Amino acid sequence: MGVRFSLPQDRRIAMSFVVNVEEGAEQNISAGDKGPEPVDELGVSLKIPVRNYANESNYLYGITAGAPRVMRLLDQYGFTCTFTAAAVALEKAPDLARAIAAGGHEVCSHGHRWVHQFSFKEERERAFIRQATESLRATTGARPLGWLSRYLFTENTRRLLIEEGYFYHMDDFGDDVPRWDLVDVGGAQRGIVIVPYAIDTNDMKMWVAPAYSPAQWLEYAVDSFDQLYEEGAAQPRIMSLGVHLRIIGRPGRIGALAKFMQHVASRKDVWVTSRLAIAQHFAALNPL
Repeated sequence: MGVRFSLPQDRRIAMSFVVNVEEGAEQNISAGDKGPEPVDELGVSLKIPVRNYANESNYLYGITAGAPRVMRLLDQYGFTCTFTAAAVALEKAPDLARAIAAGGHEVCSHGHRWVHQFSFKEERERAFIRQATESLRATTGARPLGWLSRYLFTENTRRLLIEEGYFYHMDDFGDDVPRWDLVDVGGAQRGIVIVPYAIDTNDMKMWVAPAYSPAQWLEYAVDSFDQLYEEGAAQPRIMSLGVHLRIIGRPGRIGALAKFMQHVASRKDVWVTSRLAIAQHFAALNPL
């Protein structure tokens, strides 16, 4: 029998809002890193080992001012989303961690810190996964069941995630529907659900390409939603919209997210939900 994917109540599209929480977990000399965080809205990538206080404050803005704006919108529309959180970021922002949990949102692990996990050897990567898991359990009251790496992952990552009790993985841009990935774990085939993500709709484009305006981002996001919604009449789809507190939370950008949410809310047959709910629904339809 082939892979099945349908949505509750025969809805057309599963709308997945992904809020990335990295602020405070980025590279920093004060945390023992060799250099400051290279991802900078101004494009200033320092090659010397000094603290970049200005960029640190730009990240902090995501917690102090961006997060309240994003949380208000989620509350206004009653949307459930997935927060992909670097664990240290929520350790430093306990009020945000509590608000996420109180809002009924899912927290997916984005690593212990927002660092290059793909450079780790197996045992260091395992320790990194465990550290993130326990930290997020402590700050949110529930252990994460999903994982998103920073950019890349290793040949060991999915096996380690399975061994550490993870249910789904989202480091994948290969489809608009979920699938199982079977991994050899101790000589037995075990599965982890792949819930594909999307980078083309991500608000990071407004950082890496400053000429890319919120209006352009909104137009692209709406066009993506409308296309998937149309296709969903025949075969349900997932749409992922990834945003960052320090990016979309700025005054000149938050309106674009509000308008996109309004557009989603105006359509029938849309399931706005967490990635964990999507993974669990898929697994129930396609038991191993």
